[in-house]
Amino acid sequence: MHPFSNIGRFAFSLFVGLFIGLGIAHGQQAADAIAPEFGKTRQSNSLVQGKSQMIAAAHPDAAKAGMAMFDKGGSAIDAMIATQLVLGLVEPQSSGLGGGAFLVYHDAASGKTITLDGRETAPLAADENLFIGPDGEAMKFFDAIVGGRSVGTPGTVALLEEAHQRFGKLAWADLFEPAINLANDGFAVSARLNQSIQGSSESLFSNEAARAYFFSEEGVPIFEGTKLKNPAYAETLSAIAKDGAKAFYSNEIAEDMVKVIQSSTNPGLLSLEDLAAYKVIEREPVCFEYRTYYICGMGPPSSGALTLGQIFGMLEKHDLAALGPSNAESWRLIGEASRLAFADRGRYMADTDFVKMPKGLLNKAYLDERSKLFDLDVVDGKLLDTPAIQPGNPPSDHSLLFADDNALELPSTSHFSIVDSSGNVVSMTTTIENGFGSRQMVRGFLLNNELTDFSFTPEIGGIPVANRIEPGKRPRSSMAPTIVFKDGKPWAAIGSPGGSRIIGYVAKTLIALIDWDMDVQAAIDLPHLVNRFGTYDVEENSAAEDFAPALAGMGYKVQSRNLNSGLHGIVISQDGLLGGADPRREGVVFAK
Repeated sequence: MHPFSNIGRFAFSLFVGLFIGLGIAHGQQAADAIAPEFGKTRQSNSLVQGKSQMIAAAHPDAAKAGMAMFDKGGSAIDAMIATQLVLGLVEPQSSGLGGGAFLVYHDAASGKTITLDGRETAPLAADENLFIGPDGEAMKFFDAIVGGRSVGTPGTVALLEEAHQRFGKLAWADLFEPAINLANDGFAVSARLNQSIQGSSESLFSNEAARAYFFSEEGVPIFEGTKLKNPAYAETLSAIAKDGAKAFYSNEIAEDMVKVIQSSTNPGLLSLEDLAAYKVIEREPVCFEYRTYYICGMGPPSSGALTLGQIFGMLEKHDLAALGPSNAESWRLIGEASRLAFADRGRYMADTDFVKMPKGLLNKAYLDERSKLFDLDVVDGKLLDTPAIQPGNPPSDHSLLFADDNALELPSTSHFSIVDSSGNVVSMTTTIENGFGSRQMVRGFLLNNELTDFSFTPEIGGIPVANRIEPGKRPRSSMAPTIVFKDGKPWAAIGSPGGSRIIGYVAKTLIALIDWDMDVQAAIDLPHLVNRFGTYDVEENSAAEDFAPALAGMGYKVQSRNLNSGLHGIVISQDGLLGGADPRREGVVFAK
């Protein structure tokens, strides 16, 4: 347990008040820094300990399903599949069969780290003008989301099958039993699901199946605690359990998906040909060093690991451990590194099967030079200058001419981390993009709206945007499933939902683990402060708001927001496993 994690909020507030009043000296050490408690209203979860098996996931029923696979002698991959299938039932607003996922997997037998790309693809009939309206202007975001137009070819089912064929131990059909039984018998609607339905009521009403499932006959969102059954989902799962992924990507299920997509009020282009052609891609992991640790994640089309690598590369020379988590200077440095990395992300990062990116985004000399932009003197607690947010010019073996994109990646998604008794490690982030995706429901599951992760504007001033829509292309993502290594062995698995703020959530948690020596639950609990594009977002109703005066005094625009992450992490120690679940959602950690 971190020595400061139980200090009272009152003491922390006094400390911050004195700290701000004295001014912020550049490079000030904070040996007695007090880590902020999680918040004004939320309670922390307890750190969970286990000997050899652990699952940290966003819903108790999902984690329970994964643990049941361990009871049958299954692997981390078997547990992953069972967990995902139940998440699609009990947390349908976040992920499911109609979405996509990124898997980072460490295989203990071979010692290799494998990353599987199950990201959705743009239909072959799509072009860069998919989200350009009749007036020649980019569509409004929610006008684009609702209906079939935003649906990309789902990748989750193919990823589950690929992972099982390579690393599973149990029979494929066995992994479906918990989700099928729960769908037939019913599950209790959580407060979060009820609130999510209320927040999307109008758009969910656009689809007959979604309206019938999520609302009463009187049109009222199903109440918390209601026992909700989904026999259509059970039937879909049974077909896939029997015949594999081909049951999803062809025949009746595929035909029904295409019918819903192409006949909606905002029709899309996805076809049977797109579904039949879908492939999971194994990609090289993106890895980088930070302090004495080696951090690995998913490469493009995810921007997660590359952007994290840039952030940590720019922070490497700063002694964040000495500064501590209660020093506003720590957050200034983290925020500056983040917004500079996001500037590069917006210009250069996209699906590398379609866009040639610069090779030097993680070049140490380049990042050191970039870091000079925020390594500025501070006088009387204020920055002498706040540099403009501009992309850099990383080393490259080809000419670079891209415009900055305008993609809006909204928070939903889910993440879970798993370790089995053989030392295999799963870090998987899974999504249908926005809450309830495209709001189109078919055969008991929702379809994604991932195509809105592309830039709506394909070019600016005649210069193409890297993340523009192209047939078969995968939209850029911020999902950042991560595995951290220490002394050559897996040490931690972490990730989060949260749209483009995922990167900030994961960065904060890793810094808390590595630099501030917090346990994984304390690191997850730590309030969020995120700077992507210049405005500093601080987590509302948390101790993060106490930094607002100091950050504003430095010249930042500061905004309190509901930064609803869903971090789920595991640390592998010499004495066993330590797990943490985000109290901002309904996640849990189960262990043996």
